Amino acid sequence: MNGRPVQTGANPWVVRWRHVPRPRLRLFCFPYAGGGAAVYREWPALLPEDVEVCAIQPPGRENRSGEPLLDRVEQHLPPLTEVLQAAGDVPYATFGHSLGAMVSFEVVRRLHRAGGRLPTRMFVSGRPAPQIGPSYTPIHELPDDEFCASIVRLNGTDADLFTHPELAAYFVPILRADFAVSERHRHVAGAALPVPVTAYCGAEDPTVSPEVMAGWAEQTSASFALRVLPGDHFFLRSARSPLLADVAHHLRPRPAPAGRSQPVPTSTRKE
Repeated sequence: MNGRPVQTGANPWVVRWRHVPRPRLRLFCFPYAGGGAAVYREWPALLPEDVEVCAIQPPGRENRSGEPLLDRVEQHLPPLTEVLQAAGDVPYATFGHSLGAMVSFEVVRRLHRAGGRLPTRMFVSGRPAPQIGPSYTPIHELPDDEFCASIVRLNGTDADLFTHPELAAYFVPILRADFAVSERHRHVAGAALPVPVTAYCGAEDPTVSPEVMAGWAEQTSASFALRVLPGDHFFLRSARSPLLADVAHHLRPRPAPAGRSQPVPTSTRKE
């Protein structure tokens, strides 16, 4: 799949790496800070063929590199709400890693308040529950050298990136804008979502522990599952196979028994 042209629809916020003529379900994948749709380039090959992976592409990177960067989550919500609403012809789920977990959560909350169609499941990864929030001191306004050093300490990206001036010149503004989105976000308490949530974290992640990921259980009135996978903050690369095997498991169709409606889970629990 590497080397293929990016497949995009009319909406620049969505990149599809594999065309699925009649998808059973769409999985909208939200990238981490500094990332773009390419983070999920390999995912279609590791998920069921009838699941269409729709990678979210924020402005200012990859095929949208000429567009202004966004530095507040409120700027993401209207266009991304439209993206998920437009998926109403088939069921959909969301996956977000780190910053992407927070953004996807806020988009689904916005849909819920508006009475929109909700995902069948939310996958949140490598991000403390919103009522807990990140534990580090904000860094997005630091001078470049301090900002880059802080990113490396937080395991926010590969340290080698900053040793290449051209790469650093491209990525530092993206990272700064994305960290501003994360650090300016203020959680507002609200009703738990009637959407099952599966949370993932890396066993060696120095900033996101299983305990803070378990806090996501408070954000759902449906079922909750927590998975701890080997690796650090970027376990979605090092533990990609077990991660996607678990995602695929949760995305399998579960038909209701003949003559009976499918029950809606009402209790929060760990599976």
